[in-house]
Amino acid sequence: MIVRNAALAAAWVTLASGLGSTVARAQDVAPLEAYGALPAIEYVQISPSGDRLAYVTVAGDQRAMLVTRLADGQLLTGARVGGAKVRDLQWVGENAVLSTTSTTQSIPLFGVSKTEFVMGQIHDLTGRPMRQVFGDVPGMWPIMVGQPMVRQTPAGARLFVAGFNVSASEINLYGFDPASGSTRMLVRSDFDVETDVLSSDGSLIARSEYDERRRQWTLYIAEPGERLRLGWMTTAPLDPPSLLGLGRTDGTVLVNAKRPDLAGTTTVEGPDGETSEEALNDVFEVDVATGEWTRLSFDAHPTFLIHHPRSQLLIGSGRIGEEGTEYAFIDPAAARIWSTVSRAFVGRAPELVSWSDDLRTLVVMSGGSGDSGGYHVVDLDARSSSIIGETYPAVTADRVGAVRPIRYTAADGLEIRGYLTTPPGVTDPKDLPLIVLAHGGPEARDVMGFDWWAQAMASRGYAVLQANFRGSSGYGQAFIEAGYGEWGRKMQTDLSDGVRWLAGEGIVDPARVCIVGASYGGYAALAGATIDRSAYRCAVSVAGVSDLRRMLEWEAQQGARRDNQSVRYWNRFMGVESAGDRSLDALSPARLADQVGVPVMLMHGRDDTVVPIDQSRVMASALRAAGKPHEMIELSGEDHWLSRAETRQRMLAESLRFLEAHNPAD
Repeated sequence: MIVRNAALAAAWVTLASGLGSTVARAQDVAPLEAYGALPAIEYVQISPSGDRLAYVTVAGDQRAMLVTRLADGQLLTGARVGGAKVRDLQWVGENAVLSTTSTTQSIPLFGVSKTEFVMGQIHDLTGRPMRQVFGDVPGMWPIMVGQPMVRQTPAGARLFVAGFNVSASEINLYGFDPASGSTRMLVRSDFDVETDVLSSDGSLIARSEYDERRRQWTLYIAEPGERLRLGWMTTAPLDPPSLLGLGRTDGTVLVNAKRPDLAGTTTVEGPDGETSEEALNDVFEVDVATGEWTRLSFDAHPTFLIHHPRSQLLIGSGRIGEEGTEYAFIDPAAARIWSTVSRAFVGRAPELVSWSDDLRTLVVMSGGSGDSGGYHVVDLDARSSSIIGETYPAVTADRVGAVRPIRYTAADGLEIRGYLTTPPGVTDPKDLPLIVLAHGGPEARDVMGFDWWAQAMASRGYAVLQANFRGSSGYGQAFIEAGYGEWGRKMQTDLSDGVRWLAGEGIVDPARVCIVGASYGGYAALAGATIDRSAYRCAVSVAGVSDLRRMLEWEAQQGARRDNQSVRYWNRFMGVESAGDRSLDALSPARLADQVGVPVMLMHGRDDTVVPIDQSRVMASALRAAGKPHEMIELSGEDHWLSRAETRQRMLAESLRFLEAHNPAD
């Protein structure tokens, strides 16, 4: 990178110096700080013209948002963001960048418990000072509600986002002019609104709402004069439909919904081997003028959709597969472009990050099984590709453990897929010590590629199993439903079945296995010490659930109604009808502490708004009362996602210390 502005260059050098010293000191094994550090570069976004690049760079816990000119690397603007939790960057036209950050706060005066609030800052490239979104609007909280949207209106680029007017006690959708800083209300809203869809020029065309009391999801179509007419309504206690943005034309919107009444099915094989008829996919294009619904054709249900960076019209989709992200484009030009990029990055699992309005300049992230990841700018007109930066520069290719997809059969015959990471340099793994690293969710999944947590443990000599147990996403609806009612049951034994399979293959030593995880994975770690104990000699839980009834009661208190979607979601996986069901005690590690026969480590962020720290404190108290060996570490200023480098690094250091003491790799 070429930096030509002296003052900003000095700031950049100061920020980068700490990272540079880490790289210089790295020997054969990278220090744990190299894995626990936040990515050295992230949120890379190309400007609409393709001439400028915005990104966040990190050194330790200090962050800077930088904008450079691609032609010569000149730094156009920059801002220190310190320890702020940056969540995204977006261009608002060619001369402004929106940085989205979050902070954890409670507001007792308004009865708001600890919550993750999202804020926006506009960084101007024409010399104006940084502006806080809603910061200068009387009566408004300076927080953004929902996803910010950028549209090219007849008057220029505008930012649209919902905000809360404290004076009127209402949420409305506002338009923000980055040049003047003026804010105007676009359309009135309310607390039931989930998603607004704007046309290419910034006009509201559709809205979705969910009524928690009636369990009713509604699609509205916008008409002139802020009028909304009913488009479609359905009762959905769980898995309500969702509004996904514009369709292939400006007069259509996309809806993900269960519509068995509409044509389009295929024969699928369920986890039990039996076949059934299932919708080809649940993504529909709705014509807002006629109300006609058309099921879109995809080879498989997409993980995400891709919209044109300027028009916001649908041009493709992506699906996370076993070997990485697979793309399919309905726009012929986009399809040709991605085909060219894929050939250039063959074997490196390329991911589309950002592209210019004319689709000729792209930001691509690479990260194959032997790569810690890096960002590249691809200029199709110049037929060139250049690296912007590596995400973990101290973790060089020779320090990356090989990651391979695996498949094995659970005890009841269900095929489980996942990934095995082996220590760097190990080509023929035999009798290795193993860490089972369970993912959160539980309706989520592990993916192919560089995982900083798994790689850190592999660097210390461990094989790492990341199994996508039943209930995980990415393998079809039948596989998700196979997890319903299996919380702590078959979802748990799917993990230990993986241990037994690896041992049977001679890859791992079954006497040297520990289980680690965060969130639901933290629960799985505790369940490995209490419910399914035979496979493990220690357990590490990060932000894990320990008392299911207590957790459901907390979830009930968070919503406007006790019987809210979150409670119903957890009930379904836990296999109960209500939070007070005492059968959950048999699945709650905190109520089974007397059965623990291995050392347990608990870690939890004090600012966690997803799984309250009370869950780990209750477990620690139960272990203490039962006289069981354990450690409890509270992470100050940390949320549910290990967003801060200091606490990520502490988590790695403490957990590896614990694992090496109770399950040494040598």
